[in-house]
Amino acid sequence: MKSLEELAAIRDKMKSKVVLREGTGEIRVVVGMATCGIAAGARPVLNAFAEKVSEAGLSEKVTVSQTGCIGICQYEPVVEVFEAGKEKVTYVKMTAEKAAEVVEKHLKGGEVVTEYTISTAVS
Repeated sequence: MKSLEELAAIRDKMKSKVVLREGTGEIRVVVGMATCGIAAGARPVLNAFAEKVSEAGLSEKVTVSQTGCIGICQYEPVVEVFEAGKEKVTYVKMTAEKAAEVVEKHLKGGEVVTEYTISTAVS
C-alpha cells in the first residue's frame, strides 16, 4: 500500500499527461492505436508526442489523443493532425524520433514535415 504522499505525487506527475489527452487545444494530434498501429509501434509514438508537447510548453494549444483504426494499416503508425481552418495532415510510418521532429517543426513552428506525410509515402 502506498502512502497518501506517494499517491499525491503520482497523481501530480500524471496530471499533465491527462490534460494533454483531454485538453481543449486549437491543434489536435490523433495517434492510431488499433491492433495494427500498436503492433507497428504506435505506443512509443503516442508517448513521444505527449512528452514533447509538454516539454515544448504547447499543452494549452495542442491536444494529444488516441483513436482506433484509421484504415491505412500498411502505413502504421499513423498520426493525424487537425487544425481549425486547415486541411488535415496525415503522418505515416511514424517513430518516436519523427514525432519529436513533428512537434518541433509542425506543432511549434507551423511547418508541415512533408517527407513524413501520406502524400509522400503514396507517390
